[in-house]
Amino acid sequence: MKEYVLLTGGMGFIGSHTAVCLLKAGVNVVIADDLSNSSASVLDGVEAITGVRPPFVRCDCADRTAVDRVFDTYPVSAVIHFAGYKAVGESVEKPLAYYRNNLNCLLTVLDAMRDHGVNTLVFSSSATVYGEGTGRPFTESSPTGGCTNPYGQTKLMAEQILKDLCRADARFTAVLLRYFNPVGADESGLIGETPRGVPNNLMPYVMQVADGRLPHLRVYGNDYPTPDGTGVRDYIHISDLASGHLAALTWASSHPGCHAFNLGTGTGTSVLELVHTFERVNGVAVPRVVEGRRSGDTAVCLADPSLANRVLGWRAERTLEDMCRDAWRWEKKQNEGTAHE
Repeated sequence: MKEYVLLTGGMGFIGSHTAVCLLKAGVNVVIADDLSNSSASVLDGVEAITGVRPPFVRCDCADRTAVDRVFDTYPVSAVIHFAGYKAVGESVEKPLAYYRNNLNCLLTVLDAMRDHGVNTLVFSSSATVYGEGTGRPFTESSPTGGCTNPYGQTKLMAEQILKDLCRADARFTAVLLRYFNPVGADESGLIGETPRGVPNNLMPYVMQVADGRLPHLRVYGNDYPTPDGTGVRDYIHISDLASGHLAALTWASSHPGCHAFNLGTGTGTSVLELVHTFERVNGVAVPRVVEGRRSGDTAVCLADPSLANRVLGWRAERTLEDMCRDAWRWEKKQNEGTAHE
C-alpha cells in the first residue's frame, strides 16, 4: 500500500519547499493546511517544479474530526508538523491566539497519530527556544527557556510535550528541528514567501520596499552590541532548510526518542549587511529608516549546526548572495504573474 508523509501546514513557506524536496526524493506527500496564511495556488508551483501534484486537504489542524479524516483517507507513515502561527511581533500582541492555536494544533495531531499507530514526528521548532541565552553560537545543549516572546514559548512548550511523550512511549520518535532564519525561495522562482499584510520578517519586507510596494524599510534598533548596531541573525536558504527535513525524516526511522537539531549556517549577518548584499546582488535600492528596538527581539542569534552536520549528514550549502538572488527572482515572477503564492 502506498504510504504518505503528512505535512501539516504544508502550503506555507517552509512546508511548500519541504514538499518539493520530499517529492524530488520520491517521497509521497499529503498536505493539510487551513490556508490562513497561504494559498491553494502553491500546489501549482509545487507541481510545476516536481511534476507531481500532491493531494491537499483543507483542514484546521486543531479540529480533531478533520484531522482524523486525513488519517482515515491516506495511509500516513510519518508527520512533519509545520501548522502554527509564526510571527514574533504578532505573538507579543496576541499571546492567547498563539498559545491556543499552536499548542492545540500539535496536541490534536499527536492524538490522531496515537490512534492511527503513527509514531514518527518531525517538529518545526525554532531558535527562539534558546531565549536570549548566555553563549553564542547556540548548541543543542545550550539552556532553553527565558523566551522573549509568546511565539518562542509555544515552541518551547511543544518541545516539552514531545519530550514527555517520548519518555512515556518508547516507540515514538520526535525530531525537533530548531530553525534559525529561513529566507530566499526555490531557485525556479515558482514558490516563495508571501506574508499577508505588512511583513514581520526582514527579507519579504526588503523585497516589498525594493519593488515599491512599501516606501522604506524600518530597521528596528541600531544600538545593539553588534558591529553595526543592528541585530545579527543566522540566515539560511529555505531550500537548505527543506533538505534538513528530508535528512531528519530518513534518520528518524531508526532512532526512537526525542532528538533536537539546529538548522542554520553558523554564520551571522546583520540587518544592514543583508540589505547591502541584497542591493549589490540585485542592483536595486532599499530605502530605510531607523526606529526603536522591537519588543521580543534579541541582539544576536547564531547556530552551531555541527550536530546536524555530523549526525544527519546535512549541511547548508547556499550563500547569502543565493538567498538574496532567489528571493528577488521570486518577487519579480510574482509581479509578472508567473509565480504561485
